[in-house]
Amino acid sequence: MTECNHPPWYSRRRINDPDAKSLKSYDVLIIGSGLAGQSAALRLADHCRVALVSKRSLEESASGWAQGGIAAVLDSQDSIDAHIRDTLVAGAWLNDEAATRFVVENGRRAIEWLIAQGVPFTQDASGYHLTREGGHSARRVIHVADATGLAVQETLTRRVRAHRNITVLEDHIAIDLITGVKLGLGDNRCYGAYALDTRNDRVITLGAGNTLLATGGAGKVYLYTTNPDTSTGDGIAMAWRAGCRVANMEFIQFHPTCLYHPQAKSFLISEAVRGEGGLLLLPDGTRFMPDHDSRGELAPRDIVARAIDFEMKKRGLDCVFLDIAHKGETFIRSHFPNIHARCLELGLDIAKDSIPVVPAAHYTCGGVISDLRGRTDLAGLYVAGEASCTGLHGANRLASNSLLECIVFSEAAVADMLASGTPALPSLPRWDESRVTDADEEVVISHNWDELRRFMWDYVGIVRTTKRLKRASHRIRLLMREIEEFYANFRVSHDLIELRNLVVTADLIVRCAMKRRESRGLHYSRDFPETLAQGRNTVIRRR
Repeated sequence: MTECNHPPWYSRRRINDPDAKSLKSYDVLIIGSGLAGQSAALRLADHCRVALVSKRSLEESASGWAQGGIAAVLDSQDSIDAHIRDTLVAGAWLNDEAATRFVVENGRRAIEWLIAQGVPFTQDASGYHLTREGGHSARRVIHVADATGLAVQETLTRRVRAHRNITVLEDHIAIDLITGVKLGLGDNRCYGAYALDTRNDRVITLGAGNTLLATGGAGKVYLYTTNPDTSTGDGIAMAWRAGCRVANMEFIQFHPTCLYHPQAKSFLISEAVRGEGGLLLLPDGTRFMPDHDSRGELAPRDIVARAIDFEMKKRGLDCVFLDIAHKGETFIRSHFPNIHARCLELGLDIAKDSIPVVPAAHYTCGGVISDLRGRTDLAGLYVAGEASCTGLHGANRLASNSLLECIVFSEAAVADMLASGTPALPSLPRWDESRVTDADEEVVISHNWDELRRFMWDYVGIVRTTKRLKRASHRIRLLMREIEEFYANFRVSHDLIELRNLVVTADLIVRCAMKRRESRGLHYSRDFPETLAQGRNTVIRRR
């Protein structure tokens, strides 16, 4: 990367005048407060000073919304090789086998660490209860009823807040990474980040010898998503602007079963409902999954989502139905208490009625390329969780592998940081707002936000064509110019930062999709319906 790769207005944003009030330094800066970020903070805190940046409160992350559980080999009837094979099959053989083995082999230890932190996993007479989800050949998903992510998040959050070596910066949103190249030092290293303190409406400089991106995915780039509002691709966009390679962004997992209800915003119906015997039905009560895959409802998510999309479009349906009422009220209340309770609030008793469901954007399988130590292309910059592309997921994520990946790779990143030490920080400039003004019209942001999410849903969804991708690319270019002009001339705001990151992420998704000349896993193109004999990763880098 050279200075010429930065937009001409970048210089408006920096001066060489450090300000003690807006400059803070730490040994490690962690951006993101989900499972990857909080577990890394807890592992680091006994050794160094850690800052944990959260866009909202610590409790608000995509991890907290994860219902199903965490996949790991915990049963004597299961095996490491079986879990690896299931992951490779689900990922359409695009997975990196070394990364897959690394995650699976470290699964038990990761679960044991969570248990040691106090996570109250569900137990039965034989020990910890293991459920089964689509794509798994055995019961290997450990869970806390149907709210695993929430239980894990609450447990770790209590410990994070209590640790004296962890500085929690809530209501802070990172803007951009600080790199040696941007500072004119010529070295390819990360020295922290700028962040907007939204409570006080000021930008602060956060210096750190090592930085971990744990910012999650980019579900909000689509009109319909199971993700929280915080999932705007921030870490992916920041790493890209800093010169890191990105891979496999075309593989966006659409969860097959999001509740279809006018009063339900992004409410997910867990994969485990199908794993425990739930059936997908047409409005007349007919099963349709056996017509699409021999595994029926237990097929991997990409197949199920595409089948639902096909049936809805073929028959002009608003939704399909997921039925588990045949399992009985006692079973449903014990296995899915939160889903049962939420549906009751909306006037739907899932012990008696089928659940109306539609696919929704759920998980970003691609991201910032990292090695088995969580290292990116930029020295001092690590990535873990959904923002990363480790090679584990390939072309489609196997259910409940994601939380496991968070723990395993955050641990690997921590180990590398501690082994490498903390380098000295150069003089870091504060954020310069001397040549920008308050925005005259915020409607530009809201309009562009709505336009982006709608055309991404229409043109870059479950089924794609080259023509649709070209249309999306054209609109992204127009939006980029408009957003860059806005960013150059006006003070940053929370919404503007997210919009800027979303449009970058959308561009990466489309560029990767246009490069893939086949259908594989989550990427299905009508123009290239066949799967090539040899799969290749879609790697893109800044010119």
